[in-house]
Amino acid sequence: MTAAIRIDPGSAVAPFEQIRAQYAAAIDDGDLAPGARLPTVRRLAQDLGLAVNTVARAYRELESEGRVETRGRAGTVVASPASDAARSELAAHASAYLAHARRLGVGLEESVTVLRDAAHA
Repeated sequence: MTAAIRIDPGSAVAPFEQIRAQYAAAIDDGDLAPGARLPTVRRLAQDLGLAVNTVARAYRELESEGRVETRGRAGTVVASPASDAARSELAAHASAYLAHARRLGVGLEESVTVLRDAAHA
């Protein structure tokens, strides 16, 4: 499934950010599953009437966030949440969180409880 991307030319939000935000939302909502291919940069730029560099920037932003992976000739696909880059970044944040919790005198179990509560808030 591909997400229908629409650009609002009257918006104060830059077109590349509109593309990035719409794809990010589609990925986060599960509308675009891991492995789903995004249109080529040239194709999406043509469909939206935008410069190729505008779409390329949106794709670069999505890739830096770990939401998509560029696989050369295979194109750009939605990344698996368990990709090495995503897991590595998440592990770094988890380590920082646990170190901060220890400095506050909070143990692992309470830290996990706080994290679960935050996820359900």
